[in-house]
Amino acid sequence: MSDTRTGGDRLTDRLTHPRYPLSNGYDPRWVVENQMGPHALWLLEWLAPALGLDALRPCARVLDLGCGRAMTSVFLAREFHAQVTAADLWIKADDNARRIAEAGFADRVQPVHAEAHDLPFAEGGFDAIVSIDAYQYFGTDDLYLPTLARLLRPGGRIGVVVPALREEPAGAEPPEHLRPWWEPDYWCFHSPGWWRRHWTRSGVVEVEAADWQPDGWRDWLLWCEVVAEESPEEFHRTMARQVAEMVRADEGRALGFVRVVARRR
Repeated sequence: MSDTRTGGDRLTDRLTHPRYPLSNGYDPRWVVENQMGPHALWLLEWLAPALGLDALRPCARVLDLGCGRAMTSVFLAREFHAQVTAADLWIKADDNARRIAEAGFADRVQPVHAEAHDLPFAEGGFDAIVSIDAYQYFGTDDLYLPTLARLLRPGGRIGVVVPALREEPAGAEPPEHLRPWWEPDYWCFHSPGWWRRHWTRSGVVEVEAADWQPDGWRDWLLWCEVVAEESPEEFHRTMARQVAEMVRADEGRALGFVRVVARRR
């Protein structure tokens, strides 16, 4: 019997995930068209329970740092009724404002064009800071977290999800089986233990979680395969094919995701 479902139905079936019931409520075509890497909504939905209800209570002031095309900002506003500041360097505020308005959350999400080292916000102005697949680009600097944490109220929480390695490589070479795909940028991938130590050493936060996502590589591979087929942008299709090759060859031996959550002292 032939498959009479539409392309949209098949896409929905592929991306309906039992571990991410909230994310399942979003149009998968919208998510594909606005993605800029791993499935940001899945990663945010994994992060949210570790952040806790206090950080994501209704009307909480949340900074979504490195929000990309603001999908995660819309998610925070829709699912947790947060008041979100959507900050990104690569995507202009006007572009995100249009996308946010189309989603119906112009009253809850304020887009800002900003660089992570030059954030125009008041000290103590946020209840929570969230960053999905972005913090690795700027947050490995030993001096960064103390500067960022000042934007949190005392007791406020910061939570990030980043691409990661299970273990820190010994020496100056990447894992042997990843060499065909390894780029210098990948040295910003670190282990859960590295992130816990890095944040603890800052002295400004109490680390509450630094853990590995179970089977995160499988989600990453599925998403890359979908983007490689469905993205309207050739650049993203090409990148997704390359990353899929790497993740498929790795099979979870080294690559995955880490979430890190801490409370401002």
